[in-house]
Amino acid sequence: MAPVRDHVRVTSGNSRGPQAVRRDQPWTYWAPSGRSAVPAIVLLVLGANLVGVATVAVLLLGVEDAGGDSGRRPVLLAVAAYLVVALPVATVAGLRRQRATNQWLVAGRSPSGEEARHVLRLPLDTALLAGAVWLVGAAVVGLVAAAAFPDARVGLRVAVATLLGGLATAGVTYLLVARAARVVTALALTAHPPAGALVLGVRPRLLLGWLLTSGVPMLGVALLFLDPSNPGGPGEGAVVFLVVVALLVGALATLLVARAVGQPLRDLREAVTRIGTGDYDVRVVVDDAGEIGLLQEGVNTMAAGLAERERLKDLFGRHVGTTVAQRALDTGISLDGEERTVAALFVDIAGSTSLVRRTGPEQMVGLLNRFFEVVVDAIEADGGLVNKFEGDAALCVFGAPADHPDPAGAALRAARRIGDAVREAGEVDVGVGVACGRVWAGQVGAASRLEYTVIGDPVNEAARLTEVAKEHPGRVVASEATVLAAEETERAHWVRDVAVELRGRGEPTPTWVRRAG
Repeated sequence: MAPVRDHVRVTSGNSRGPQAVRRDQPWTYWAPSGRSAVPAIVLLVLGANLVGVATVAVLLLGVEDAGGDSGRRPVLLAVAAYLVVALPVATVAGLRRQRATNQWLVAGRSPSGEEARHVLRLPLDTALLAGAVWLVGAAVVGLVAAAAFPDARVGLRVAVATLLGGLATAGVTYLLVARAARVVTALALTAHPPAGALVLGVRPRLLLGWLLTSGVPMLGVALLFLDPSNPGGPGEGAVVFLVVVALLVGALATLLVARAVGQPLRDLREAVTRIGTGDYDVRVVVDDAGEIGLLQEGVNTMAAGLAERERLKDLFGRHVGTTVAQRALDTGISLDGEERTVAALFVDIAGSTSLVRRTGPEQMVGLLNRFFEVVVDAIEADGGLVNKFEGDAALCVFGAPADHPDPAGAALRAARRIGDAVREAGEVDVGVGVACGRVWAGQVGAASRLEYTVIGDPVNEAARLTEVAKEHPGRVVASEATVLAAEETERAHWVRDVAVELRGRGEPTPTWVRRAG
């Protein structure tokens, strides 16, 4: 298994899929992983408990009663003997408890649901095991002290001091293991994301951290003054020592809790900021089994959903045009439409039947793609919409679905650009027809399958003019109404031509063509 820093680098905008938000410098988020994870955590727990033992031992050195301090030696020997037995037993118990975790880590596989739940309980289970060891130790040492000192109440004092030290040590153990087990927790939550069942939330974690690491030492100070076996009150050294311990342990606990909460929040803030700018290729490492983990998983789900939505929007826009796609997103599904004044441009390849026989279907597809790329660029450059591709032809409109300040002029400019680009490429011969007028524009079909289209006489007229254009040297023909509706600057590029009777129309249609030169 890779260390956590290999799971949190950020390099967005590549083809390797979503990338995780980077944390701070590597030393601030180091944690054991792989087959070393469980043994390293056990050693860390042993170290924390030995510090607690040393603290309690220093306190026991100052234990005395009215009869002197002759009982200290048996108490300290009892502590040493208990440690010789308890530490190995606790270590074996901890390793056996996490045997299942070590197995799937060493095997390099994903954990099962039960194994993942077992991992999420690792900090709490370890703290409970440490607390049980200290509870038994407090009872043993208290009984020995009661028997060793003339005043049996000293035994109660020793037991309470040992128990309080154990509670503080268990609290520190929980926080240390929760931090050290982040990689293992992240792997478990990757396989089985948090679903709402919280192991320990932020609020109880903060309260328990304060209670066990700061409240308990302060309670010890208070008990020193209330101790009935020591009516003269505690010595200055014991009080100062407990206060210093409380400050140091409380500072450590605060640092661990702050990092446990602050680092994920910084990651989430960075992720949300990047998502807000449109970068959906971002993921947050889920390494917390509480509310923060639910929030991390929620941000990942949101980013994935927005990325999928953007992908569908992009695909939708490629099929129907970006303006139609945006209009559909804004207004939703509707079979309603509206009448609009538009300019329709129809472009068709001349002699496509014989062309496909000469080139073959595969080469013909490549040729059509290159041709339609020219058409799309020319239409969209002037704010138009390629409404549909019809084999080797395309219907384009200006003025629908979005308004256009000069639909006729834009359509005429696009027609000239298409004619120039096709002639320069020299691959195909085309005809371009342009007409203008009132049409119905909207979605047709069924509620489950819609298509945006324009229906009206200008569309039919543009298609008929395309047939005329194929026989004209300039290959571009427009209706007189279209040229007269355009602005003067564009009208200057066109000259009046003959009137033709188009198929399906009972009257001659005056036409205009491109001005020569």
